[in-house]
Amino acid sequence: MLLEAVLRHLAFAAGLALLSAAVVRLMIAWPILDHPNARSSHTRPTPRGGGVGVVLAFVVGMAVLYAGAAFARLPPPQFLGVIGAAIAIAGVSLWDDMKDLRFAVKLAAQAAAALVAIGSGLVLDRVALPWLGEVPLGWVGVPLTLFWIVGCTNALNFMDGLDGLVGGSVFLAAVILCVVAGDQGGWFVYAAALLLAAGLAGFLPFNLHPARIFMGDVGSQFLGFVMAVLAVAAAGFDAAQISFLIVPLLLFGLLFDAAFTLVRRALAGERVAAAHRTHLYQMAQRSGLGVRTVAAVHWGFVLFHGALVALFLHLPPGAKPLVALPALAVQLAWLGIVARRVRRAGLTWSAG
Repeated sequence: MLLEAVLRHLAFAAGLALLSAAVVRLMIAWPILDHPNARSSHTRPTPRGGGVGVVLAFVVGMAVLYAGAAFARLPPPQFLGVIGAAIAIAGVSLWDDMKDLRFAVKLAAQAAAALVAIGSGLVLDRVALPWLGEVPLGWVGVPLTLFWIVGCTNALNFMDGLDGLVGGSVFLAAVILCVVAGDQGGWFVYAAALLLAAGLAGFLPFNLHPARIFMGDVGSQFLGFVMAVLAVAAAGFDAAQISFLIVPLLLFGLLFDAAFTLVRRALAGERVAAAHRTHLYQMAQRSGLGVRTVAAVHWGFVLFHGALVALFLHLPPGAKPLVALPALAVQLAWLGIVARRVRRAGLTWSAG
């Protein structure tokens, strides 16, 4: 029975992947062109907005889930609130792909969507601290949840600047999350991660280097928002209810690069919202590493973090946060490698 159910789920996911691929092909045929500039990694006009395929596959899958799979649904207010907020994020982001909205407008839309999800009941109410275990958050849970959702949404958006990097990383993270959620009985997260992976499976063949299309903000912001929400929903996987850390751990490579770059630029007095080419992954590519190599390095990070997630689930509550230390050590090693290559190539970290 279990095998039959898994095969049915995979067949449904394959259908959604084909739907995603068909939509992506339409976006290539009738493109929203991304023209290269001094801060672009590509050299010729390339269609963007391929994330529409991912969004549509996910929304169609969620509609089927809501209509016929009660075991994998959140309570209706949460379910409808989260999916509605995700669709809103996608809509505003698609508008941004077409019109290049100001960052303040995008940030306001992200915050509004996050507040909808929070208002529907998805709020972090506890975290794990080393040696202390589970600590209730109280009223701090609301602003912390808001910060996490908006931060993750922007992090994935900022990191989407190299063929296949974000799409491939989130695809692997979604597959791992799907397996973990199924094993732990988190059926909504299982279904949502499967649908997200299906949409990305249809998109990725067109986004691998040299990319025929980019996902655009409609894809990267949507992925960041959905993964952030799934992190909050995943907080009930184990007995201690502290598995919120699973998604940040899977995405740690992307989050570290985004956070490091943001802090470095702020300390350098640069406008952190301005376009630039000084993320670690961009500096690695500019220093001579191939696009495929840099993307593959980030895919490797996700696979390594997936192994850490397996360890995480078997640790006592007070030790669970310590699993982030090996992930941090790997990122610091990557930072050292990139910094050395940047120095040898005679590059600077200035956005100018």
